[in-house]
Amino acid sequence: MPKKHPAEPKRGCTLCPRLVEFRIENKVAYPNFYNGAVQSFGPEEAPFLVIGLAPGLKGANKTGRPFTGDFSGELLFTSLHKMGWTNDKNQNRADDGFKLTLCRVTNAVCCVPPQNKPTALEVNNCRPFLLERIDRMKQLKVMMALGRIAHDTTVRTFGLRLADYKFSHGAVHQLPNGLTLVDSYHVSRYNVNTGVLTEKMFMQALKIVKEELTA
Repeated sequence: MPKKHPAEPKRGCTLCPRLVEFRIENKVAYPNFYNGAVQSFGPEEAPFLVIGLAPGLKGANKTGRPFTGDFSGELLFTSLHKMGWTNDKNQNRADDGFKLTLCRVTNAVCCVPPQNKPTALEVNNCRPFLLERIDRMKQLKVMMALGRIAHDTTVRTFGLRLADYKFSHGAVHQLPNGLTLVDSYHVSRYNVNTGVLTEKMFMQALKIVKEELTA
């Protein structure tokens, strides 16, 4: 029987030379940071999975927890708390006792990339981990892709054509495997500051998720 692919890369994963080089640079510049492949956050038995792009340099790469330590986590976790899918309010620290209950959060690429832009090869290298994470979530019903790259890699993970599943904020895609994919603009500081995404818009997308979970 072939050995199953791991669901999470090791902290010192070496699949992507450019990301390894960047990690080494960050260990020098930020020796107290986590500086490694960031594993998913939240229960594996959750029915809802949020898929982001990649760890932020001074967010998850600093704290070792997805969307923790920078602006994007504040909007994401505050909104999830309002939906009742967390144990408490997020304090934006890895040691704050904050937990997810009915959802899990992960990234398409698990290591921080330069300029927050992973290459297509790096996304491809990390895709088998994402597929295995999804496979292990036996209660999974709905996924949310934060941004176009997360949307594209999720669609490609299942061997589907992007032309059949076009990204747009609030879009709902019923996938052949029975899972539902909901799109949202990324919860980045840039998107919020430029008005591309507002808290109201993001909450509306999460309410769509809730509707799909209870359908």
